[in-house]
Amino acid sequence: MGYRVIAGPFDLGAWSAAHLERVEQALSQWVTTDMPTGVDHGAPAALVAAMRYAVLDGGKRLRPLLVMAAFEATQAQPSEDAPTAEAALRAACAVELIHAYSLVHDDMPCMDNDVLRRGKPTVHVQFGEASALLAGDALQALAFELLTPESDVISERSQARLCRQLARAAGSAGMAGGQAIDLASVGHALSEHQLREMHRLKTGALLQASVMMGATCGQPTPAALDALAVYGAAVGLAFQVVDDILDVTADSATLGKTAGKDADQDKPTYVSILGLERSAAYAQELLAQALGALRSSGLSQTQALAGLAKMVVNRSS
Repeated sequence: MGYRVIAGPFDLGAWSAAHLERVEQALSQWVTTDMPTGVDHGAPAALVAAMRYAVLDGGKRLRPLLVMAAFEATQAQPSEDAPTAEAALRAACAVELIHAYSLVHDDMPCMDNDVLRRGKPTVHVQFGEASALLAGDALQALAFELLTPESDVISERSQARLCRQLARAAGSAGMAGGQAIDLASVGHALSEHQLREMHRLKTGALLQASVMMGATCGQPTPAALDALAVYGAAVGLAFQVVDDILDVTADSATLGKTAGKDADQDKPTYVSILGLERSAAYAQELLAQALGALRSSGLSQTQALAGLAKMVVNRSS
């Protein structure tokens, strides 16, 4: 699981492919029936099957890529033998596990009641509601287990910081809080400020945390940390703005999830408040903010972070 430096002109596709392969291998390795559970027979096979279904073979893996990009940008001396490389990989997988668990729960009948995710039936459709609930719970728990290995690959100080960053981004001050606002806002008019706050929590917090966790595994200066926080916030909000746009401009096959769902459920979105043209312009403004933050960071290896920000805003699915 060593860190690999890609030489030559930066190619986001090649860079992403290399890291995605490592993330997929690590997730497949860590989400298995061999997971320690405190009992001799390991994790129940049916539960692990639902967990693997939820997290493997699908998704953009944007959050793990942001972790790895921020880690690379804040490394003092990139090296295949960097002792913090596995820490960054564990952080990348932990963030993806939290994201996957949130999707499992969000798709359930008590939340968004969706039947399609990542181009396949949602977990509760495939395995039943009880199994989906437990799979989400187990994925959340495993995320923090990955951040606290028995080996000394992550210092105890970094373990505590990473766990706090992830927990805050996922909890009432982050993703869960944003989802609660989202559910309470169905059928209600929101101001642009209120909508921005909802999405800052629901979507943006975990994306921003991905950037900051990657930096935690590196050696950033205080100025770089401040700039990366601005970058992460801008990318996080831009992701949701583009999501709102795609919900009305793309079809379900392209998105891999149900298109038009927000309008059908009378949910407030950037498109419903700002309109399509202004929403697209706002996404570009957020991209400019993100790139400006990178320029002010004092970091030299920010090509991946810049490329990911452009990908978020210019994506078609």
